[in-house]
Amino acid sequence: MKRVVVTGLGMINSVGLDKESSFKAIIEGECGIKRISLFDTEKHSVKIAGEISDFDPTTVMNPKDVKKADRFIQLGIKAAKEAMEDAGFKEYESERFGISAASGIGGLTNIEKNSVIAHQRGPRRISPFFIPSALVNMLGGFVSIEHKLKGPNLSSVTACAAGTHAVSEAAKTIMLGGADRMLVVGAEAAICEIGVGGFAAMKALSTRNDDPKHASRPFDKDRDGFVIGEGAGALVLETYEAAKARGARIYAELIGFGESGDANHITTPAPQGEGAARAMRAALKMAGHPKVDYINAHGTSTKYNDWYETMAIKSVFKEHVPLVSSTKGQIGHCLGAAGATEAVISLMAIRDGVVPPTINYVTPDPDCDLDYVPNSARECNLEVVMSNSFGFGGTNGVLIFKKIKE
Repeated sequence: MKRVVVTGLGMINSVGLDKESSFKAIIEGECGIKRISLFDTEKHSVKIAGEISDFDPTTVMNPKDVKKADRFIQLGIKAAKEAMEDAGFKEYESERFGISAASGIGGLTNIEKNSVIAHQRGPRRISPFFIPSALVNMLGGFVSIEHKLKGPNLSSVTACAAGTHAVSEAAKTIMLGGADRMLVVGAEAAICEIGVGGFAAMKALSTRNDDPKHASRPFDKDRDGFVIGEGAGALVLETYEAAKARGARIYAELIGFGESGDANHITTPAPQGEGAARAMRAALKMAGHPKVDYINAHGTSTKYNDWYETMAIKSVFKEHVPLVSSTKGQIGHCLGAAGATEAVISLMAIRDGVVPPTINYVTPDPDCDLDYVPNSARECNLEVVMSNSFGFGGTNGVLIFKKIKE
């Protein structure tokens, strides 16, 4: 099968509007979690999120088109544009360039808004742009139109593993000859009343409202739930041959990916992280069992995810556990965008030779006893990096990237 490499990256989240400012803030341990301003939280038990407060969609879209696209699409367009520019194409064959998009929920804000309109003002007042703005695959639709991508147009909707699955689906398409290049974009913007209220009803969110900067604390003993974030991550994948032929800068090669299902519970991971472990083993087998230097963990800051992911990592790597960290303390949990965003972070970590810290790690949990790179980034030569994503419904995805030595 054809070798697949990454030649372009883009990212937007609560600590930065582009990949460089975001990564710098993440490495420096800055936190983008704050009081929610997108809606009135007075009646809500959770009042904090990783909200992007200074994004203007008219910087990447025609102002007339903004109302046609939900916020998750707007954020995805921003990240995709950066990734395409970063890849440095002078030209490309549109029919051999596809897109693999991802979102866990899609246009939840518009679903909420138009549901209220239908109830209060009647169905005739529903916006004609409602459906096109809410569908998950419209992220790929908008972006493919913007960049004239006429190859396969795919979408992954696998909760918090969606972004990771979008990368593996893109890679499969290239490996099997369905396209020469694929743009991957994962985006989410679910910070709205029913989004926050729904997760809060499940008791999944942190209620540390008076201390938002320290609310998301992956692997820490005093963690009390995740903090919802919003944002987007984008990657340009292409064959190694195509990248070399055009003299592209290559971030890394995607050498392995693994997928599995828990078949256990709709929200709780399989005991001991058994499903996650199988996905990691599958990725390692495909990659040829390389020595992994760093794992960007799913690390949500929830009791069972952090505990079971730790157990899964230990069961897979035995006495050779790599450095592990979670960047959700900085930007929150971006749901369907998490996998794509964390893949971007992993690739930039390889580029710069630095492991992002797990911030807010204050009180060690005896059940989570790995080196999580607490509170301060660590310089390290990274050759091989793994990125984990696990979603509701028991869906798991793992990616492995390797630095290419020219």
